[in-house]
Amino acid sequence: MTSSLPAGLRERKKARTRAAIRNHALRLFEEQGYAATTVDQIAEAAEVSQSTFFRYFPTKEDVILTDDYDPAIVDAIKAQPPGTSPVRALLNGMREVFLNLSPEEWSSEMRRQAIYQSVPELRVRAMNQTVLAIDMLAAALADRDGKPHDDVTYRVIAGAMVGVVLAVAPPGGRDGGGFEPSNLAEVEAALGILEEQFRLR
Repeated sequence: MTSSLPAGLRERKKARTRAAIRNHALRLFEEQGYAATTVDQIAEAAEVSQSTFFRYFPTKEDVILTDDYDPAIVDAIKAQPPGTSPVRALLNGMREVFLNLSPEEWSSEMRRQAIYQSVPELRVRAMNQTVLAIDMLAAALADRDGKPHDDVTYRVIAGAMVGVVLAVAPPGGRDGGGFEPSNLAEVEAALGILEEQFRLR
């Protein structure tokens, strides 16, 4: 049955439910450990059914590993004006998303990163998601130019940019502190080096 709530209210209610599930999961993971925490415990704490939990997160791992900001960055990249370089489009997208996060959203994101850095199996899977990040970025850049998603040019460019970001701001941070607003300046400087090298070749 379709909800009688207007679309805007329905989306906000879904966002609140998703945030509540993640926040309670983070708290439980911090208090009793990731392995010891069950989906049932998370659902009970968030006051949702187990089926509702799985509608938002297919697995317990996904509570930690799902990055809610990648899709928003991709949308921001696609919205960049024609002629914007790939590096600048990525930077503009990151700035548009990350600089508009509330302190609470930043805190939740840093807690999420800290947990997956502390759990070996999550850390391995998080690194494997780098391939998916390259896929998303390459597709966004190709869309801007009206090119097919499998164009190797965009995969090479996307791979180079993701590599630069990982080099200066790896998941969890080089000191384990996580990605913070201050990292954007470092990422911008590093991507500027890459863009300059593109021009020199």
